[in-house]
Amino acid sequence: MTDKPTRRDLMRPAQLLGVAFAAALFSGFVTAVTMGAFQALPGDAVVRAWSVAAIAAGVAFIVVLLGLSMLLLVVDPAGQSKTIDRPVLLPKGETAEDDEPER
Repeated sequence: MTDKPTRRDLMRPAQLLGVAFAAALFSGFVTAVTMGAFQALPGDAVVRAWSVAAIAAGVAFIVVLLGLSMLLLVVDPAGQSKTIDRPVLLPKGETAEDDEPER
């Protein structure tokens, strides 16, 4: 058995759906509060606030789910266990000692 994570291990559906659902709840609640769903408004305004909040929650759910899925497609499963012992932003031929100022 290998210790390398597979793509299936990285893309656990329950975790992706949980994060997307939490973002949807947050955006729906914020939208409902800002539109006055909990205030003493006429019935029309409260229904409109809840419907817009539901739409915002649905959009947030889909956007977060697609965004996280696309980001996970970029990750190389074999590269998860590699250690990086050099600065990430430097080209492969250079070392950090080359750029240090003299004292």
